[in-house]
Amino acid sequence: MLESSKVPALTRAIEILNLIARIGPCSAATIIEMLEIPKSTAYLLLAELKRQRFISVDSQDNYCLWTKLVELAGHALSKLDLRDTARPRLTRLMEETGLLCHLGIIDRENAYYILKIESSSTISVRSHEGKSLSLYRSGIGKCLLAWQPEATRNAIVDHLKFEAATPTTITDPDDLLAELARIRAQGWSFDNGEDYSDVRCVAAPIFNADSALSAAISVVGTRLQINEDNRDYLAGKAIACARDISRLLGWKSPLELQAS
Repeated sequence: MLESSKVPALTRAIEILNLIARIGPCSAATIIEMLEIPKSTAYLLLAELKRQRFISVDSQDNYCLWTKLVELAGHALSKLDLRDTARPRLTRLMEETGLLCHLGIIDRENAYYILKIESSSTISVRSHEGKSLSLYRSGIGKCLLAWQPEATRNAIVDHLKFEAATPTTITDPDDLLAELARIRAQGWSFDNGEDYSDVRCVAAPIFNADSALSAAISVVGTRLQINEDNRDYLAGKAIACARDISRLLGWKSPLELQAS
């Protein structure tokens, strides 16, 4: 075990996974001996890893890697592929609009930026890849929430803790559900200074080959850069870019599906 670890139990759990990956299915006794883990600790860790589907037990009572690792790897790889696919299209959108552009995903009840394309504008909005986003106060968050399956969407809204960050923040669950319905109807979302008073954002959804939501993109600026005069124009640009990325992921429009 690494002496510098601040979370020794986590370190030991990772060592168990690495050992099984290196030598293949093995017994508890082998794990205890090779990693020099106390027997009681080892069995607690093995039981938890099994409960979380990181490992399973085969017919010889050996521990082997299991489906949770495949699931996590699949999510990670799909997001990396998505970044590479979206980057040139999002860069072109930034060049066409002169504004900061993002790619974002939803993971359970949280949303995150996974790609940022900075603009050369002298007026900038601060953000970073990996930043966590509000699902009810941001344009990209509302967009990601709007296209969740109805049961998932309602469950997330039920668990949200609403806080009024600005005078335009939505703080009522029914108002948010009505806003999400409008977003789905028009095909894009808008952050009207709901998280930061001076920031505006237009966002559009990206779909995969199964017509399920994969991610969302956004065009972000200050209230001077995005306003009533150009908001619809920027929404059209965002939708067109999102559809280009969606098609690269295998998505087809309803008309294309009818024709095929």
